[in-house]
Amino acid sequence: MPGTPLIAGYDAVLSDLDGVVYAGPHAIPGAVEALQRLDGAGVQLAYVTNNASRSSEAVAAHLRELGAPATAETVFGSAQAGAELLAGQVPAGATVLVTGSAWLLEQVREQGLVPVASADEAPDAVIQGFDPGLGWKDLAEAAFAVARGAVWVATNTDMSIPQARGIAPGNGTLVAAVAAATGRTPLVAGKPEAPLFLTAARHLGAETPLVVGDRLDTDILGGNNAGFATAMVLTGVDTPQTALAARTAERPTYLLADLDALYAPYPAIEASGGGYACGSATARVSGDTLEISGDSSNLDSWRAACAAWWNARPDEQNATAPVLSWTVTPGG
Repeated sequence: MPGTPLIAGYDAVLSDLDGVVYAGPHAIPGAVEALQRLDGAGVQLAYVTNNASRSSEAVAAHLRELGAPATAETVFGSAQAGAELLAGQVPAGATVLVTGSAWLLEQVREQGLVPVASADEAPDAVIQGFDPGLGWKDLAEAAFAVARGAVWVATNTDMSIPQARGIAPGNGTLVAAVAAATGRTPLVAGKPEAPLFLTAARHLGAETPLVVGDRLDTDILGGNNAGFATAMVLTGVDTPQTALAARTAERPTYLLADLDALYAPYPAIEASGGGYACGSATARVSGDTLEISGDSSNLDSWRAACAAWWNARPDEQNATAPVLSWTVTPGG
């Protein structure tokens, strides 16, 4: 019905952290307040993160310091998802070489699996997650076990990880080293694969969750892979321009300015005059050109643009940007 908040159509929000809840050490303006309102709206909240080295309680404590509602039970990291994924691949009591943090080791134990310390113990499986203390010997042990046929799960394959001094190699680089040595490819639990999102939804008992994130290649792709509705907020990495050009698998269901937009009605996007209309904006495709009548500072213009371009290019395997032709002088 008109005036119904967007969030009313969902029973849970699965939220990314960096770029959605906080940026660096500070909460994004309005984000904490928006998250606090979810409970009153009858919507559950969970956080999904590729971090596999910090415990759920450590992440929740950080969120509470910022004022966001969080408990260990509402934080789902790739360590938990990875351990659950692995438990579905091997029998109870199977032995697992854990290449990662103490938190990952704990998650493996909670699944009824038995951690071992060496490939010489002929482990049934290897699970690999990030830990800054990992070295060549750890990766070699993992490679020996994987090469011998052990089931192999990676918590995530992020190629980089932000640090105070800059960007450092992430778990994906360590996984790539084992892959290069063995010629094998692991099962992956974290973003952009589906297991992390499915794990969070299953624990909440959510049937219609909305995945909210700021990155097309992790949050939105992962939510889409899980079969959930996705919302991209413009408080982090990606922009309306990158969303417009996104390949099909990374296209979000909704474009939102921020988390507060969850409580507003989402504007209708309708076919109109050979193109699409949203609010006062219209967009139509002519070859490789996207003609937009609207203001580039108004998100409705980009919503209409995305609808028109995506409808014209329904099966894009690569990011493809149109030539933009504005018939109203863009603002801002």
